[in-house]
Amino acid sequence: MIDPTAVIDPGGSGHKILRELKKAGANLSHIILTHGHVDHIARSRFLQKKTGALALAHPDDIRPVSMLGPIWLRLKVNKVNDGDGVPIFGRKMKVIHTPGHSPGGICLLGDGNLFSGDTLFVGGIGRTDLPGASMSQFMTAIRERLLTLPGETIVWPGHDYGMRPSSTIDNERKTNPWLS
Repeated sequence: MIDPTAVIDPGGSGHKILRELKKAGANLSHIILTHGHVDHIARSRFLQKKTGALALAHPDDIRPVSMLGPIWLRLKVNKVNDGDGVPIFGRKMKVIHTPGHSPGGICLLGDGNLFSGDTLFVGGIGRTDLPGASMSQFMTAIRERLLTLPGETIVWPGHDYGMRPSSTIDNERKTNPWLS
């Protein structure tokens, strides 16, 4: 059995995730939420009930009094902050707080990989027209927290909106129209 195993932003894929975990002989120990939007957290409680996994999110996105209140109220969430280490496949990934798309947006960095949620896409960035968003905070976080990473860092966005599913920091510095 593979232990511990984490899932990042399960969104609406609860049953599929359980099938893949079973196929791999894996035990889900953590559900890591890069931010609190429903398309990223929707099946978190389902997975938590089925596996006993611990959910992790930045405190600025744990909002019981919001449009997502019912989901957050039923989900048992532990807080993670900037610089914390979270376990993924027995390794620690570093939490990087990247507010802007949402107040508590985070990315996860480790072993030359950046899981960027809705902060940085291949050729794009996340939205800033939702409640709690801030374009100035967002651009500061991206420029100061992500674009300073080594160029060969592989970027794995929370959505596959680009020409390919992943990129590198160096490629995004050079080609992402939002960052020039």
